Amino acid sequence: MLYSAYEIAYAAVAPARIAAGIGARFWRSPFNPSADTWPARSAAAALDLFENMMRRYPKPEWSFATTTINGVDVPITIEVTASKDFGSLLRFRRDETALKKARGKKQVDPSVLIVAPMSGHYATLLRGTVEAMVRDHDVYITDWADARNVPVAAGRFDLNDYVDYLIDFMRIIGHASPNGRAHAMAVCQPGPALLAAAAVMAENNDPDRPASITLMGSPIDTRKSPTTPNILSQERPYEWFAQNMIYTVPVPYAGAMRRVYPGFVQLSSFLAMNSDRHMNAHYDYFQHLVEGDGDSADKHRGFYDEYLSVMDMTEEFYLQTIREVFQEHTLADGKFMHRGNLVKPEAITDIALLTIEGENDDISGIGQTQAAHDLCTNIPATMKMDHVQSEVGHYGVFNGSRWRNEIQPKVAKFIRSHNDERKTAPHKIAAE
Repeated sequence: MLYSAYEIAYAAVAPARIAAGIGARFWRSPFNPSADTWPARSAAAALDLFENMMRRYPKPEWSFATTTINGVDVPITIEVTASKDFGSLLRFRRDETALKKARGKKQVDPSVLIVAPMSGHYATLLRGTVEAMVRDHDVYITDWADARNVPVAAGRFDLNDYVDYLIDFMRIIGHASPNGRAHAMAVCQPGPALLAAAAVMAENNDPDRPASITLMGSPIDTRKSPTTPNILSQERPYEWFAQNMIYTVPVPYAGAMRRVYPGFVQLSSFLAMNSDRHMNAHYDYFQHLVEGDGDSADKHRGFYDEYLSVMDMTEEFYLQTIREVFQEHTLADGKFMHRGNLVKPEAITDIALLTIEGENDDISGIGQTQAAHDLCTNIPATMKMDHVQSEVGHYGVFNGSRWRNEIQPKVAKFIRSHNDERKTAPHKIAAE
């Protein structure tokens, strides 16, 4: 009933939201003689703030069409390489002519799959991650579907399906890559799933297993330096999450009658965790509008257009993640099962491992991602690396100036140092 009530409330406030938008434009109109007065600017700012808080935020655009390499603008085309019911594989294809001009010689860059989290936000949350990586890599990303738009006839989607999707995507990229096995990097939540997928592929000696995996701020073992979200997931029993976090998608959505963890419920939890910070941010936004500081106001809108754009997760994926990752720690304890088979990280022998953590991460604490090294006991020491980035929180691990200037160069160097085509692509060598 909560989901239906939410939709009804949204529809009920629509007239006021529309009126607020019209009112804001009225007070700012150049034909309004009082537009430049403090009362008019304050009224416009208040109405603008109300309209922005009450509106629905659609799936954001990627909003970049070029990258700059050695001073040359290289056009980028976003292609759907593979499409499935619950997610697509996108490729950021760089224009080959411009790329050759930028480099002055032919160079085949490593292919990299960026695994975006299925945790309420869209893959565009990793826009900064992609922008930094696409300069030196052939970049792909998982673009997960909003569960409320997936018909019930498409079936269920749980953590096992997630792992299967990653394996399928790695095979697609591996077959297309001209430079040996591809590489994969997981940002936050999908770290356990990527590690499991790599272990399954390694045990099966899959020729398209990744050449390296990079885990960034990932909950491999949440018992290490537990944060507030980790503690909350332990304090409440599994049944509490099933009873209080799962709701039925209403009509007229394509996924009507599907049981989901709604994005708006998760968003309310995010906002509650840092309510003072968000209240202060919106107050500052109001002040910027009154003062006519358009740049600061635009920066605020850009952040919240992304942050407040949310998607639903399927019931089974959310609850299985709660149980397996945050409560029972099955992967960390060597008990995680995939399709009836035990997942064995120790089966990984020739997949390089890089872990990255933020010193001030309040979502995935120090040591949680590093735990992957303890599980992958048969990866040679020369193929392992850990990096703790000082002075950054969770989002700083994959976005912002520290990511661009300090973390990403380390990731790029690590990937290139483990990108030997002859060593890592036997099926392609045989084809020659």
